[in-house]
Amino acid sequence: MRPALAALACFLSFVRLSDCAPPTCYSRVLGLSTEIMSLLDKIHTYHGTKPCADILPTIFLDVHNSCVTTKLRDFLYVVLNHPSRHCRERPRMVLLKRKMNNLYTIINRVCYRDLVFFTDDCEAIDTGHARPHHAEDRLQLLQEER
Repeated sequence: MRPALAALACFLSFVRLSDCAPPTCYSRVLGLSTEIMSLLDKIHTYHGTKPCADILPTIFLDVHNSCVTTKLRDFLYVVLNHPSRHCRERPRMVLLKRKMNNLYTIINRVCYRDLVFFTDDCEAIDTGHARPHHAEDRLQLLQEER
């Protein structure tokens, strides 16, 4: 009876350890982009940081868009060089700087060539509206022209 109990305890400890897998680059990038978007929403709505958010450009993070690296770099430049010293020292703005810098570093250095970009619509990052992808329609048109 004791060997069966020991085997059961050993099995349960392995099952518990299997849930502790480290996040992949992709999951970390997705998580950070979601955190940044929710933090930006708080900065735009909170009365203490609303004046600071007026100078920030509009950004909609889509990690599947190849333009995200350049837009992130430009946004990070604006946040780091905010004209108001008071805004630069606000806790939420400091947190935004740190998270944006982490995301930029992960995309450009840690996960370089691990991420797959499905689109290159730079306007979608500015507006939040992606234009429809008509690859099948173009293929059909090309076949009909022949």
